[in-house]
Amino acid sequence: MDGLSGKTALVTGGARGIGAGIARRLAVEGVSVTLTYSASAEKANELVAEIRANGDTAIAVAADAADPGAVTAAVGRTITELGRLDILVNNAGMGIAASIEDMALEDYDRCFAVNVRAVFVAMQAAARHMESGGRIITIGSVNGDRTPFGAGSVTPRPRPPSPV
Repeated sequence: MDGLSGKTALVTGGARGIGAGIARRLAVEGVSVTLTYSASAEKANELVAEIRANGDTAIAVAADAADPGAVTAAVGRTITELGRLDILVNNAGMGIAASIEDMALEDYDRCFAVNVRAVFVAMQAAARHMESGGRIITIGSVNGDRTPFGAGSVTPRPRPPSPV
């Protein structure tokens, strides 16, 4: 990964899991990292401390991906505090383990807001600040295509055959 040193990245959902792994790796490569979190403040702060202890630069920003204003503000804080934005990693995501018959509309709306709308909002906000050569990376899930468990959000509950 030549040429990453001195770059700045924003990793949504970067406090834990895959996002934390991405943030760590970018920092090792010399990238200053902003990571967002919604409910994992402790994990976000621990990761920032870990990255800083290695001599690298990182900040954590509370930003619920379902809130377009928070997503846009995270881009703004990255620019303000780290001076630029070269890489956006759309990693924040969620799923609902419910059959389509049982899923509440509010749950569907939140899932759509986090997994689809937030990606668009972040890309739009980041693109306004990125210079030539900037990169936008969006992480997806196979669960958008097929679920590895029963009662996935798009899986209808099996019904007995109707009498004919």
